[in-house]
Amino acid sequence: MAVSARRLGLWGFAGIGAALIGQALLLLGGSSGMDWAIAVMALICVATLEYNRFPLSRAPHRTPVVSLPVLVLPALAASVPFGTAAGLVALGVLLALVRTRQLVVVLYGAGLAGAGSMVSVGVSLLLGDAGMLHPAASALGTLAYLVFVLAVELLRVGSFRGTSVDAAVDELTMMTGSQVSGGLATISPARLGAVAFAGVVTSALASYASSSGVPLFALGSAAQNSVVVLVLLVLLSVLAQSLIRGVVMRRRLRGLIVGAMRLAETGRHSTPAAIDLNDPNAATPSVIETLYRSVLRSVGVEQVGLRDTPPGVGEIGARIRLSKDVTRFVVARRDPMDKHFSPEDSDLLGALAFTANVVIKDRYNIGGLTARANTDALTGLPNYGAFKEALANINDHREYSEALAVLFIDLDDFKLLNDRYGHDVGDRVLSELGRRLRKVVRNGDVVARVGGDEFVIILTRLVSLAQAKLLAERVMEETSRRLTVGPVTFAPVLSIGLAYSAHRETDVSQLVKDADHSMLAIKKWRRGGGIAEESTINISAHRSSEMNDIVARAIDDEQLELVFQPIVSLVTGQIWAFEALVRYTHPVLGVVSPASLVQKAKDIGKLDDLTRQVAGKAMRAAAEFRLAQASIVCVTVNIDANQLMPDRVGSFIEALVVEYPALSLCLELNERSVSRVSETVRDQAERLRDMGVLVALDDYGSQGSSVDALVRVPMDILKIDRSLADNLADVRQQEILRALQGFGDNLEYSMIVEGVESAETAANLASLGIRSAQGYYFGSPRGLEATLSRLEAFGSAAVVPASVAHETQAEPPVVDDVSTAPIEQQGQNHPLGMQAAEQFALFAAEQRAVAEAALEDSASG
Repeated sequence: MAVSARRLGLWGFAGIGAALIGQALLLLGGSSGMDWAIAVMALICVATLEYNRFPLSRAPHRTPVVSLPVLVLPALAASVPFGTAAGLVALGVLLALVRTRQLVVVLYGAGLAGAGSMVSVGVSLLLGDAGMLHPAASALGTLAYLVFVLAVELLRVGSFRGTSVDAAVDELTMMTGSQVSGGLATISPARLGAVAFAGVVTSALASYASSSGVPLFALGSAAQNSVVVLVLLVLLSVLAQSLIRGVVMRRRLRGLIVGAMRLAETGRHSTPAAIDLNDPNAATPSVIETLYRSVLRSVGVEQVGLRDTPPGVGEIGARIRLSKDVTRFVVARRDPMDKHFSPEDSDLLGALAFTANVVIKDRYNIGGLTARANTDALTGLPNYGAFKEALANINDHREYSEALAVLFIDLDDFKLLNDRYGHDVGDRVLSELGRRLRKVVRNGDVVARVGGDEFVIILTRLVSLAQAKLLAERVMEETSRRLTVGPVTFAPVLSIGLAYSAHRETDVSQLVKDADHSMLAIKKWRRGGGIAEESTINISAHRSSEMNDIVARAIDDEQLELVFQPIVSLVTGQIWAFEALVRYTHPVLGVVSPASLVQKAKDIGKLDDLTRQVAGKAMRAAAEFRLAQASIVCVTVNIDANQLMPDRVGSFIEALVVEYPALSLCLELNERSVSRVSETVRDQAERLRDMGVLVALDDYGSQGSSVDALVRVPMDILKIDRSLADNLADVRQQEILRALQGFGDNLEYSMIVEGVESAETAANLASLGIRSAQGYYFGSPRGLEATLSRLEAFGSAAVVPASVAHETQAEPPVVDDVSTAPIEQQGQNHPLGMQAAEQFALFAAEQRAVAEAALEDSASG
């Protein structure tokens, strides 16, 4: 019944369209040549307007999508009967949709446009009879058309999905561009308002011009005025198409570049937490997911996925090889009522699929080489190189309080076994020993063969040394059982060294050395007369670094302190933000280097706790700065890009934004951390920006920077490292800074030059068009109280008297603080009620305007 109702609704609209078209042609049958000329011009106008389709969804490339062919009705009102005009709209839409080659889509679209036109005509006539002026009545009629079409489309999307007008791609659930629920929740108020405003204004003007004539083109008769208005509508539509085409082409080009870069990066730097390197196709799923996202964003589709069959009508696709023997098609589709795919869309998808093919083949080849390079050929276990990589990765990714242990295992008298029974027997013994070890360990533990008769095991997720010893005894018991290899039966005797680590290690290789030394101590004991017939375990006296515990206590007890360095506007000479830098002084050891502090926090798994503490203290300080100087509402902190995720620091940052709505928090991501970011990190950065958080790329120029660093993550601010501004007499440095500032103006991000230590450098930067700077010339990093004293005494002035500056230089220069830092926000004359993110956008625009005015004045002078 449901399917029958759906079909009835679709074919009902098709019938309405056919009836309106037939009526229009019948009425035109005996008309004059002028009437036919107007009709032909109207059809051209409708078809042209139909090509301009406007998405109304909150998410990109999702239905509903509408067009405004109804705009021809006001132009025809004075010269063509309303029923004929509605029929011409339906016929023009039908001709425009023929290119889709989908009969139901063509008939449904024509019927929907015709029915909507009749609604528009009815509303206009009703309001006109009530005494409303024709332009106003036409405008409200257009609004009624938009409401009617939108309501029908929402019903179709919600109820008719799965019918012939909205046939789903078979064989696979495809990736969609959005998870937005159906109904009105899908509509973007801003997009709907913009389309409604444009339609209402255009229809009112068209109605007035068709009845009163277009200034400079008034020809007297209503028919001639209609032709002029239709021609103008066609020209307006063509202009809009040209503008939209330019935007789409830029989107495609950027999508191709960014998509190719992200595909090339996929799987390149991944390191498994445990050893499983025998699958050359391991990277394929991540490549396919990246391909999906690239197609969704750059081509502009509703769904994309893989299937066995090539694309059908209304779809585009390309062949992709998933493995040596598996080839499928990546297929993309839009809603049938959305814009028809162009040849450029198909070429773009083909280029992205080709790139994915190359990447998959490259990863397959590398994966095969990696598997062979990291696997012991005899036992199939990871070799020593793979073991070291796994141990480092497990250590780096464990929680600070999560313990692990290394067992170093040696098979005693193996050389004697080889000499007596031959290497074939020895190899079979080693294979059996490897099998037993692999069987006895838990999931997540790692077994590797690291030498002729030596094996190692990484025991993970431990809570105590006693647990490690219990597992080691289980390993010893399982592997010491008698085994038979051909004619030989014997009980293996093992020497096992155990090294236990309670906390994350800064030098995890020391753990292996300690386990090795413990094993060698057993062998030495045996050579000195110890029991030689029983397997034995020796536990190392390994202890975690004392500095780890010092840093952990400092973070847990919230003993970290912050200092603040101003960020200034070279245009206004005012402070508009402060960068927050972390400091810690130990009661015995004294000042701990900020770089060491951050690195230790990262080593022991406390970096997120450190960043949360710094961000919270920075925002509390920013609130006090704002009380002292209302124009300063921005503070910046440095974090790694991967920390943006909600399960790390992201949720805390979101809570801070809600807690301090009048302040602006900027997150500085150093270039090292953005070099390997995933798509999910990029999406999270975009989400935080939508909430008002600013994102900055820090230290640009310090890591052999390339232009692609500017597009790896969405950003608002680019901070230039001092190395690019330390010799401004060099013309090359000047041109680089000018070019980067130009990039910033075009891509709409602000730029700050760091390391400014003299008035001369500040003046030179200003002459190059640089608008923001930071450095010791404007003030050294100072504590909260000293910073507040400066603001109370000198306000937001970028430079304070030399004598005062000399007195307050309480801290020696810090080369680079990897911990945290605040970022820019702007200054003056902004109402306190304005949201901080809006203030920053306004400030950036003001900075550009003042700088451009200064350049114009100097040029005219």
